[in-house]
Amino acid sequence: MSQNNGMARVKMSRSAFIRRVVDAVAIAMVPIWKTPLSGLPLPKNDIHIWRAALDLPNTSIQELNRTLSIDEKQRAERFHFDQDRNRLIVRRGILRSILGCYLSVEPSRLQFCNGKNGKPGLADTSGNGTIHFSLSHSEGIALYSFTRDREIGVDIECVHDIPEMDQIAEEFFSVKENDVFRSLPENKKKEAFFNCWTRKEAFIKAIGDGLSHPLDKFDVSMAPGEPASLLRTEGDSKGASLWCIQDLKPAPGFAAAFAVEGQSWQLHCWQWSD
Repeated sequence: MSQNNGMARVKMSRSAFIRRVVDAVAIAMVPIWKTPLSGLPLPKNDIHIWRAALDLPNTSIQELNRTLSIDEKQRAERFHFDQDRNRLIVRRGILRSILGCYLSVEPSRLQFCNGKNGKPGLADTSGNGTIHFSLSHSEGIALYSFTRDREIGVDIECVHDIPEMDQIAEEFFSVKENDVFRSLPENKKKEAFFNCWTRKEAFIKAIGDGLSHPLDKFDVSMAPGEPASLLRTEGDSKGASLWCIQDLKPAPGFAAAFAVEGQSWQLHCWQWSD
């Protein structure tokens, strides 16, 4: 009896130690959102993720609105509710503000174009190298991702109860992902669902295919506590090695991730300040 109890204590101790190591690694990987003191460069091997609150004072909204193009202002005016209209103005204005800082260009002078399958990009980067960017928003928070000369995508979702979660997973997740999802206890499924959804959305934004790329044709990790990763692309595990996926912690109650092409990069997370 005492020997069995001793073995149980050893197993429990080892399990607790492993859990502490996993928790420490997870904490170390959580980005710290810093407020820059002045204008920032965007070095070639850097990834910059910006977090921004979208509900700003009217004076700030008016200032950002002055930087928008006629087309962007017209898009904003189509919204019936003030909050939706103002949030679009802020999202686009902040995007222009950050890009203008990187390129030393007045935000109002920036011009955008649509690439493959409508992926937005800059029409001109003034010879400073191609800046790739991605934008996602949920509720009152927006995330922006920026790189030079490599594709990137970002996604953020407000975590909430979804009554039809199992049916959505069945329709949009891959066979392997659904096998993992069904094997999880009920109290872990919501976290796994949003892990999977944000990672998949980030990847299809990065490759520029949007919803034209079937979500069930590639696999991502999803189980709570499992590192974010792209496991398979269109039946080719080697293709997945060309990409990195990493989770972000923008705020309590939100899930987020970014997908980026290539290796050997440094991540910097910034808080946009009005």
